[in-house]
Amino acid sequence: MSNNSIDFYIDIKSPYAYLALDPAIRMFDQLGLQCNLLPYTLDIADYLGSATVNNEGKIISSNRTPHQWRRVKYSYMDCRRMANLQGKTILGTQKIWDSSLFSMAHLWIKEQSEHTLFPFLLKSFQLFWKRKLDIENEKVILNLITKFKLDSADFLSWKSNNQNCVTSLMNTALSKGIFGVPTFVFKEEIFWGSEKLELIKARATGDYSNLI
Repeated sequence: MSNNSIDFYIDIKSPYAYLALDPAIRMFDQLGLQCNLLPYTLDIADYLGSATVNNEGKIISSNRTPHQWRRVKYSYMDCRRMANLQGKTILGTQKIWDSSLFSMAHLWIKEQSEHTLFPFLLKSFQLFWKRKLDIENEKVILNLITKFKLDSADFLSWKSNNQNCVTSLMNTALSKGIFGVPTFVFKEEIFWGSEKLELIKARATGDYSNLI
């Protein structure tokens, strides 16, 4: 990795990744850092359990402990107050989604048109957190790809030949010590969470005065 590039791991299932996306990209542009946006697959059920709720927020099924529910409720409260500052909407998900198809679309678009990737991701995250994007529905993802003037048939062909790309990328991320999102890797140093953006800026500029 060069000194002017930074890896940025995200998962559309993470509201914290969504809230970090726009501010991080703006800051990296200002610093002249080349951002390498990479998908990461969170195993939410592993540490927060799982639950399904209806449109009114009523719990249909759950295996979460009371402690896990406290963490989930706090996280959404925390994200919503951050979202209010950014003018964004965060609606709690109604289940734990499988983001593998979306991650494949992410990787394909990254190969096809790097300058299209950030607008595609930002729009996708916006729709998902308004409950307006089914990331497990192939037709929905293909339609979204088409709206960005990319060839959905090419994506399907690429997808059939790259079934293990997300797993391979995850294995690489895990080997580097990545464990969640948003995570940034700058000069081989790992930074987890958007609150680390100012520290990354200090690392890039050598000016730590705002951190003291």
